[in-house]
Amino acid sequence: MRGYLIVAFVGALVTFLATFGIRRIATRIGAMSLPGPRSVHEYVTPTLGGAGMFLGFLAAIATATQIEQFDEMFSSSSEPLGLMLAAGVMFVVGALDDLREVSPPAKVAGQVLSASCLSLLGVTMLFFRVPFASYEYVVLSPNWAALVTVLTVVLLANALNLIDGLDGLAAGIVIISGIAFFLYSDRLFKAGLLDGSNIAPLVAAITVAICAGFLPHNWHPAKIFMGDAGAMFLGLLLAVSTITVGGRTADQFSGQTYFFFAPLLIPIVILAVPLADTGFSFLRRVMKRQSFSTPDREHLHHRLMRLGHGPRRTVAVLWLWTALLSAAALVPTYTNRGTALVPLAVAGLALLLFTYFHPGVRTRREEEAAAAEARAAELPAASSSGDEEVRVVDLEERRRARSG
Repeated sequence: MRGYLIVAFVGALVTFLATFGIRRIATRIGAMSLPGPRSVHEYVTPTLGGAGMFLGFLAAIATATQIEQFDEMFSSSSEPLGLMLAAGVMFVVGALDDLREVSPPAKVAGQVLSASCLSLLGVTMLFFRVPFASYEYVVLSPNWAALVTVLTVVLLANALNLIDGLDGLAAGIVIISGIAFFLYSDRLFKAGLLDGSNIAPLVAAITVAICAGFLPHNWHPAKIFMGDAGAMFLGLLLAVSTITVGGRTADQFSGQTYFFFAPLLIPIVILAVPLADTGFSFLRRVMKRQSFSTPDREHLHHRLMRLGHGPRRTVAVLWLWTALLSAAALVPTYTNRGTALVPLAVAGLALLLFTYFHPGVRTRREEEAAAAEARAAELPAASSSGDEEVRVVDLEERRRARSG
């Protein structure tokens, strides 16, 4: 753990310090986010915070190359180079969108280019497990491996971009997810299912570190936003963790008697909150026959705020859901007991009740009901007043006709 802690400390420190400078630069060059009908913030706020995270990422990678513990990752594999190139492309595409709006097709093209850098340099999914099927797993051909890699990167880059709607929300979800990925990859490594050259645990540790360094600047009220540059960049890092953990493990844990865990499913459970939000957004726009790039206020965080939760409580609720789902994926792999999920199910039920029946939610519902009653009481009066005005106008017209 010593090497990972050193790398994480450098990444977090550089991100935290660099973001101070990025805030000033963003203000000078006009990289500002203005309040709008879709936004929740009320003040003009600097964006481009992803630049601070990208600098922290570069510093952490440079530190890792100097630590003997990680020699196998950097000396015998082209994957770190693919990661660096893909991260650079994704950051540039996001930064361009923050500075001057990029069209959705151009943005997706940049995401595909970033994913292609990963695939060409070896960061691809090798196995695709189908749980409860008669066959254990599918070995992906090079063509299918490249396609699945690109789809994974594009999906997660957009998922993180969509969930980044409240101060600290995306950064906190990525911290929790990154910790879960690190613990799971460590579990696989100790079980002999991941080799020492796999970059998954290092990427997960760096992802957690740069988000932890950025979060103090982004906590409500945010002093800077990560922007598309940060959200898409974090989506890429989570995609790399998903590919190199779930897509590199052809065996389930030995001794898993009570619960079946496919390595590919665990990353999906860990990332359930942003993925669910993305899925609902897609279905919502398909049903309305809208473009997927059309913005709206129907995301999970918007719905929670309409229920009566404030910005901070909404963020806390979504963080807790991410933590519960991550624990549900990991705890049985450590305890070897399916019954270990029972306390988590109870905690999930308690969180669900809190989400829908918090005093703030009840107050909001009572206020909305009172407002609806007031509008209903005013409607007949307004209607009768309107009818009276029509009668007066009609009488005036008749008098004018007679006098004429």
